[in-house]
Amino acid sequence: METPVHGLTAPSEWIQRYAALIRPQGCVLDVACGGGRHMKLLASMGLKCVGIDRSGQALGFAGAHGDVIEADIENGPWPLAGQHFDAVVVTNYLWRPLWPQILESLTPGGVLICETFAQGNETVGRPSRADFLLAPGELLEVATRCGLRVVGYEDGFLDAPARFVQRMAAVREAPAQDPVRWPLV
Repeated sequence: METPVHGLTAPSEWIQRYAALIRPQGCVLDVACGGGRHMKLLASMGLKCVGIDRSGQALGFAGAHGDVIEADIENGPWPLAGQHFDAVVVTNYLWRPLWPQILESLTPGGVLICETFAQGNETVGRPSRADFLLAPGELLEVATRCGLRVVGYEDGFLDAPARFVQRMAAVREAPAQDPVRWPLV
């Protein structure tokens, strides 16, 4: 029996809302992209997309919207070491040991757009294991530790389907070209 392909539904409203922050003609990494619902949206905006997922079946759909990489990023090496992106999108996926690689993938001025399950979700469905549920304020803590500027954040309950989520859009500030020097008086 084949596993249903995840990521073929409509793109997340959160991703749609914050996609405009991505540099025009920029390159986006979609982590655990599934069938490429966000790649499709972002490619339609003129962005170059790279999707990574462990499901070759799902990548068969995602490949219509950009480059795809089949890899088990939880048990194998990070296949994008040294590569940088103008945005990284992560939805409905959490593997905490990957935060360093995900964050190092952002260029200066790059945007991290996340939406995934949070504590409380165990009361309404799956995932229900603590390993796959964000603790209160966890995304904000990640952003703070890494010096990202948070431009949008929500932590709460959504219905249709019922789920608890945290969502964040954050920008890695680009370094100033020339620091402003005030005359000493």
